[in-house]
Amino acid sequence: MQAIETITGAVSHLDRSNVDTDQIMPKQFLKRVERTGFGQFLFYDWAKEPGWDLPANPILVAGENFGCGSSREHAPWGLQDYGFQAVVAPSFADIFYSNCTKIGLLPIVLSEEDCRALAHAGTGRSTSVPRRSASTAAPCPSRSTTRSAGGCSPVWMTSA
Repeated sequence: MQAIETITGAVSHLDRSNVDTDQIMPKQFLKRVERTGFGQFLFYDWAKEPGWDLPANPILVAGENFGCGSSREHAPWGLQDYGFQAVVAPSFADIFYSNCTKIGLLPIVLSEEDCRALAHAGTGRSTSVPRRSASTAAPCPSRSTTRSAGGCSPVWMTSA
């Protein structure tokens, strides 16, 4: 996995809160053991709804509590395989957040207001700052940061 320095691109907006991992990747597709090929099943049941459109852009903006429910790793695998490089939301389920960081899918926590502004802008840019050692790290501001074990890495999301 390569370090994430900058993600720039169009934004897809999933205007739903409490999106469960079962909705992201339904259980009938969990039989595979490799990490590829899951993108085609992403939001499988919702994709059948009339008017459903979720382009495969680099950045997905979603509602609060994204990735709640069971701890299946297949949900982040599907998001990444579909083409998303970053998921931006007001909050994430802890295990989902951790599973994203393990595969290089960047979860970014922003306020609901900032998420809506980013979705409205239609494009975004995320720039991460190299992490300092825990002994020299500055306190994490409550907004525009990602959390990870041993500290935090500031991330700025702006309109591109």
